Amino acid sequence: MDRRALHAALVEARIPGGYYRIEGVHEPVPTPPDFLFVRRGGDGGWETGAYERGTYEVIARHPDEATACAHLLSLLV
Repeated sequence: MDRRALHAALVEARIPGGYYRIEGVHEPVPTPPDFLFVRRGGDGGWETGAYERGTYEVIARHPDEATACAHLLSLLV
């Protein structure tokens, strides 16, 4: 699963768009006060985590996009 497939799955599951941010695919504006996210990590891998009160907190690091997307999906559905 890539980021676009993840977004499609979340829309199909009727998860509100303000609950998550998918780098380069779904970036809500204005930025919600808190949400879960998937993004590229600084080490070339991928990260999933939570944004709350202006702070990003990484929950897990993943070796590839597919694993990160599957993790975010599992957190939201």
